[in-house]
Amino acid sequence: MATKKYLEIQEFNDQELFSELNETEKQYQKLRFDHAVKGIDNPLLLRDMRRDIARLNTEIRRREISNMSEVELAGRSKTRARRKKK
Repeated sequence: MATKKYLEIQEFNDQELFSELNETEKQYQKLRFDHAVKGIDNPLLLRDMRRDIARLNTEIRRREISNMSEVELAGRSKTRARRKKK
């Protein structure tokens, strides 16, 4: 079942997606610095922000793959098959 955050991210257009990723990464860096210097009340916020960043990156990559041409997808499949052999 899709999470509420994932459904919300899917509604963003590409520009909003990149700006949200940039903003979230900045907030994460600031929160990490604050946690290292003086500590924060809820360190689980760091984990949640990392997961939000991963969700955003995943959606960006999913859109890139969906916009690939047939030739690019065939090349990607060959690369993935070669990696599985190892």
